[in-house]
Amino acid sequence: MLREIQACLSAAQSPTLVGELLEAYVEAKRSYYLGGQRLSEVEGGRFCEAAFRLLQERTGASVTPLGTHLDTEKARLQLENAVGQPDSVRFHIPRALRVVYDIRNKRDAAHLGDGIDPNLQDGTLVVAVLDWVLAEFVRLYHRVPANEAQRIVEALVSRKAPAIEDFNGFLKVLNPALSAGDHILLLLYQRGREGATYEELGEWCRPEMRANLKRTLHRLVHSSAKAHFDGSRYFITRRGMMDVEVRKLYEAG
Repeated sequence: MLREIQACLSAAQSPTLVGELLEAYVEAKRSYYLGGQRLSEVEGGRFCEAAFRLLQERTGASVTPLGTHLDTEKARLQLENAVGQPDSVRFHIPRALRVVYDIRNKRDAAHLGDGIDPNLQDGTLVVAVLDWVLAEFVRLYHRVPANEAQRIVEALVSRKAPAIEDFNGFLKVLNPALSAGDHILLLLYQRGREGATYEELGEWCRPEMRANLKRTLHRLVHSSAKAHFDGSRYFITRRGMMDVEVRKLYEAG
C-alpha cells in the first residue's frame, strides 16, 4: 500500500518530497501507537513541512528548499491566493497543517494542570490530522472518493505490537503468560486489516492452544465481538483493538 501511494504521488510531484512526507507519516503513526506521543508530534511537524512544500510545488510557487527554514504562515497565505486550485489545496490542507505545526512548536510547556495527559491529547489530534491530510493527497491524485482515499490511508500503517516478533512471516508472541484468547487477539491486532486465516493462527499459537482454537475464536467473534470472521479470514474489531490498547497487551513486558 505504501508503494502504491508513493508511486501515485511521485508521478505528479517531487519523489524526494513525497518520500519525506510518507516517511514522517509512518514514523509518527508508529510512535503514537507505541506510546511516544512527543515523538509523534515531532514527526508530525516534519510531515507538515513536506506537505507545505508539496503544495508550493503543485501551485507553481517557489519551493522552499529542504533544510531551509519554512515560513508556514507565509506559505499558507500564498496558497490561499493560488486561484484555480481546489479549495482543499488553497484552504483546508494548509489550515490543518498549521494546527499540527503550532502544537509541535507552542504546546510543549504551556499545558494547564487539568489532569489530562497533554501529550496523549495532542498526539491523538496530530495523528488524526495526518490521516486526513494524507487522505486528501491520495484523493487529489488518485481521483477516488474521500471514503476510498481514507480506506487506502488506513491500510498504510498497521499497529505494531512490541510483544510480537516476526520471524520471516512467523509471528511469535513474546509474553507466555497471556491466555489463549488474549494471545489470539494480540496476533489479530498485529495483523490489522490483513487479518489471518485459521491455519495461520493455528501455526502461530502455542501448541497447547491448538486443540481449543475453534472455541477460542468462537468466543472472540460471537461472545465478546472482539474479532470478526468473513468466511475465510479473522479480523480484529474496534472493540478488540480498544481492549488490547486499554490493557496494554501489546507491551513486551
